[in-house]
Amino acid sequence: MHHRTFHSVLRLFLACMFMLTAYSCITEDTFDNTPQGNFDALWNTINEHYCFFGQKNTQYGLDWDAQRARYSSYITPQMNSSQLFEVCGNMLRELRDGHVNLTAAFNTARYWDWYEAYPANFSDSLQRNYLGTDYFYTQGIKYKILPNNIGYIYCPDFDVSFGSGNLSAIFSRLAVCSGLIVDVRNNPGGQLTSAQALAECFINRKTTGGYICHKTGKGHDSFSSPEAITLTPAEGIRWQKPVVVLTNRHCYSAANTFVMYMKACTEATILGARTGGGCGMPFNSELPNGWLVRFSAVPMYDVNMQLTEEGIDPDIFVDLTTPDWLQGKDTMIEAAFRVLHASPL
Repeated sequence: MHHRTFHSVLRLFLACMFMLTAYSCITEDTFDNTPQGNFDALWNTINEHYCFFGQKNTQYGLDWDAQRARYSSYITPQMNSSQLFEVCGNMLRELRDGHVNLTAAFNTARYWDWYEAYPANFSDSLQRNYLGTDYFYTQGIKYKILPNNIGYIYCPDFDVSFGSGNLSAIFSRLAVCSGLIVDVRNNPGGQLTSAQALAECFINRKTTGGYICHKTGKGHDSFSSPEAITLTPAEGIRWQKPVVVLTNRHCYSAANTFVMYMKACTEATILGARTGGGCGMPFNSELPNGWLVRFSAVPMYDVNMQLTEEGIDPDIFVDLTTPDWLQGKDTMIEAAFRVLHASPL
């Protein structure tokens, strides 16, 4: 990855983490390791640091104080860990946020309705019909020149750091192609720096990719002024031809941010289904009993200052169809072929 980009994002990340850590250390309350103490610690941590209360209240009238009163009534001194975990997990589900998790040694509380209620729109069996077994593979990325001279990149996650050498090698091999498909379906996210590094292979000038705010106090609306996120062109080989980005509901977190960057900063066509959202930078905390809670505490916005927490719509909506499935075809990839073949070079 371009060193200036890395240091720019690193400074932004460290500044954000410093503010969160410093604030947490100053205002942290002490709670007992009892059912009531752990419940209060969980509710209080979310109350002081979670970043989407305003949005949730507007969407469906979430009242976090009311949830405390409701679920606190189920807490008893005699309840065991499983019972406490169930109550805490049910309270967190009221946030309707797939980025909120409570983790114990025996279970993880989660809210998966954000994608389980939607079509999968991805099949690795269908994908193998296009990739075969002779694809190239580096840093988790699979890529290949397809028979119709369209390049195909599949990025299943952003868990690893992409070096400029890795990305340049990919685009160098695909340079002969007339168009490119970047498939981030089922990408659950990972490192924001990796999502940005890939997006920067498609731009030729410094560009604002979105905005970020920092939590400045306990209040649900206590945030700093928006700070621009600047994308800087990659130093290595950059893609200059038509590109289609494939998305589904299981594009989440850093993958959602990648789509946001591509939609804001490039001429890419976003094709498929609405992404899964998850735009906030994560915050981690520990309860007195050792359970870990993870949630979004730093909101990110697109270039129009719209939250992308609920996902990003594609430019062209396409779902996998049963007739194509039966013929071994991926409807989305086939649609991308048509878009790229119609695009002027």
